[in-house]
Amino acid sequence: MSKVKEVLSRDYSSEWKFETSRSSGAGGQHVNKVETRVTLRWPVTQSTILTEQERTHLQQKWHNQLTQEGELLLHDSSSRSQFRNKEKTIRKLKKALEIAFAPIKQRKPTKPPSSVVRKRLKNKKELGEKKAMRRPPEV
Repeated sequence: MSKVKEVLSRDYSSEWKFETSRSSGAGGQHVNKVETRVTLRWPVTQSTILTEQERTHLQQKWHNQLTQEGELLLHDSSSRSQFRNKEKTIRKLKKALEIAFAPIKQRKPTKPPSSVVRKRLKNKKELGEKKAMRRPPEV
């Protein structure tokens, strides 16, 4: 099993904490009385499900997204349903894990096609000739 599938197959739900808050945007009076925005909190640095190596890998990958306490916060308020927003935050987390543990593709260096090189040089030559025509005549 690949590393990504192995990491995604684990059950992290015991470590997640969900918080709800009032959502902004459309909804009229409904928005002012119902907490539909869902925030998923996952303390990556204290995770017991991840190995030490996986924890450090995620800390390096997500260093900008983690709080000072080492928590990953994901929000969703796209739906008026708290349940749907909760599902969407879980999907966001799984997608983020998938991206974080995906193997890095090695770049294969390629040469530009000769036709592209010829076209670039031809354009450079034409531009140079155009600029040369703007110069005053030499006396």
